[in-house]
Amino acid sequence: MVNVNNKDYMKMAIDLARNTIGQTAPNPAVGAVLVNEGRIVGMGAHLQAGDAHAEINALRMAGEKAKGATAYVTLEPCSHHGKTPPCSSALIEAGVSEVFVAMKDTNPLVGGRGLERLREAGIIVHLGLLEEEAYSINEVFFHYINTNKPFVTLKSAISMDGKVATKTGDSKWVTGPEARQDVHALRHQHDAILVGVGTVEKDNPSLTTRYGEGLSPVRVILDRLLRLPSSAKLLHDDSVETWIITTEKAKNETNRTFASHVKVLALQGESLEIEEILRLLGDRGITSVLVEGGPTVNGSFLESGAFQKVVTYIAPKLIGGKEAPTSFEGFGVSHMKETVELKIENVERVGDDIKIISTRKEVQ
Repeated sequence: MVNVNNKDYMKMAIDLARNTIGQTAPNPAVGAVLVNEGRIVGMGAHLQAGDAHAEINALRMAGEKAKGATAYVTLEPCSHHGKTPPCSSALIEAGVSEVFVAMKDTNPLVGGRGLERLREAGIIVHLGLLEEEAYSINEVFFHYINTNKPFVTLKSAISMDGKVATKTGDSKWVTGPEARQDVHALRHQHDAILVGVGTVEKDNPSLTTRYGEGLSPVRVILDRLLRLPSSAKLLHDDSVETWIITTEKAKNETNRTFASHVKVLALQGESLEIEEILRLLGDRGITSVLVEGGPTVNGSFLESGAFQKVVTYIAPKLIGGKEAPTSFEGFGVSHMKETVELKIENVERVGDDIKIISTRKEVQ
């Protein structure tokens, strides 16, 4: 039977991994803790792709004390050579005697082989300790590995009556400064921020993140007719890559040129289909997308069903008016049984506003 201490150590490993969310893509966020004779002798996390994995960092800290130690790892240790050597081999060579693994890696390159190697070496292996918590850290990674498409989060800021702006289009600001700062933390956790050209025309946003160190996510603009105004800030700010997704027809007809930090990616046909957009982004290594578009873009993602999470900031304000836009446009559904059902995962207060995180309920 698993005792309390084992759970506590795994929670430490999970916390280490959670602190790196948004900076390890396309790799998973992983934490590791080494314990010998009831004392923590090593701790580590995978900080970014190409750097040492969590187990290696923990082993380096432990040194000779790793021999006979128990390891707590949030994800199955890898068994293949990538940019770094396999972690399962490193644990074996260090003389670790027992390993608790929160969850098996669904990556085809690993897929249980790391656990097999540990067991073959005589190491006692336990699988499934705090598995649900560990999965939540890497939901983006697993979605991308299994679909080759990015994990999509739809973000909205609305009033108590569900409006994103007044009837004149004024939306500055629906939510307070604390919620707006929280959005920067949310951006930091994603590989890309996606909006429609209408948002750029109306708000002329920078679409950067002012949260700690590191690069901002790639800016993705959906622009079917390639009408993005030349005065747009993001066309002149070369600190972040900007990808404009348009159609082959628009690209050929307009023949526009852009600065080197701007890439024009053209899809076949005369429309921009959400699934094609996600496949294009996935092929280019984008594992997660934060959709901050207006009602039209949000409506397209809703109708396609191509999203996994919804983050909604609700301000204690009433706007009113049937002409004031809501966060989702499009045709909508005709019957309640056709609605997309969500599961509320977390509710918290951010300044004067409420933040709700929801995920899509699995279809039975």
